[in-house]
Amino acid sequence: MFFLMPYGPAIHPFIFSYMSDTSFSLAGRVALVTGSSTGLGKAMAIALGQAGAKVAINYQNNAARAEQAFAEFQAAGCTGALVRGDVTSETGVAAIVEETARLLGPIDILVLNATCDQPHKPIEDYDWAFYQSMLDFFIKSPFLMTRAVLPNMKKQKWGRIINIGSEVVERGVPNFTAYLAAKGGQNGFHRGLATELAPCGITVNMICPGWIPVERHENDPQEEKDGYRALIPVNRWGVPSDVGGAAVFLASEASSFVTGQSLYVNGGLTVC
Repeated sequence: MFFLMPYGPAIHPFIFSYMSDTSFSLAGRVALVTGSSTGLGKAMAIALGQAGAKVAINYQNNAARAEQAFAEFQAAGCTGALVRGDVTSETGVAAIVEETARLLGPIDILVLNATCDQPHKPIEDYDWAFYQSMLDFFIKSPFLMTRAVLPNMKKQKWGRIINIGSEVVERGVPNFTAYLAAKGGQNGFHRGLATELAPCGITVNMICPGWIPVERHENDPQEEKDGYRALIPVNRWGVPSDVGGAAVFLASEASSFVTGQSLYVNGGLTVC
């Protein structure tokens, strides 16, 4: 890190230019964050909006919760729209992309965040229907959403696709095979897509959060929370804005030479 000291050497012009430019601004961009009426999705939508993007907040079922999230989004000084739709349905995806384009403009930044319930069970207690639901959210949906936004991104030779993964694939968390299998598949999808789309000016990356307590963790056992918290090297819980900052970086010009990467936002847990 460079500092401009009162009596020290002058800061290098290149460094000053980099620090004072607009590399992290998303002004003029349109972002869609799937499953963004709650939790980390909502935090990323707000972060992208505060960076200047117009953001479509997507939800499917809970309209009241989505309206509350959108009110918070607007109160944070952001501009965007609420867009309802099923991200696991081909017709639903088409409707989401068309409605976003109608209200805000063609999508430049796609954040693949939508998720479903994630119960921990021994392998014997899962059935294939549940495995299929995981594949629908974490492989089918990213495929459908990506395919739907590519025409505009390829036309303008610029785009950002950000998958939301998880540290659990790296850690091999037990009693979680359905989620791990689907997230592992999404990881392979984003890596292959990155090399395929790189010549088109489109980057494809993945954010892998740790356990960051949000609304759906309210009833998790305290002993489990305490055990996980004790493992975090930076000695604090992650907060949703940590993931929001990572999303802004990967959506911005500052990351234009970064693609096919997985960014772990977990306080260094997967280093140990």
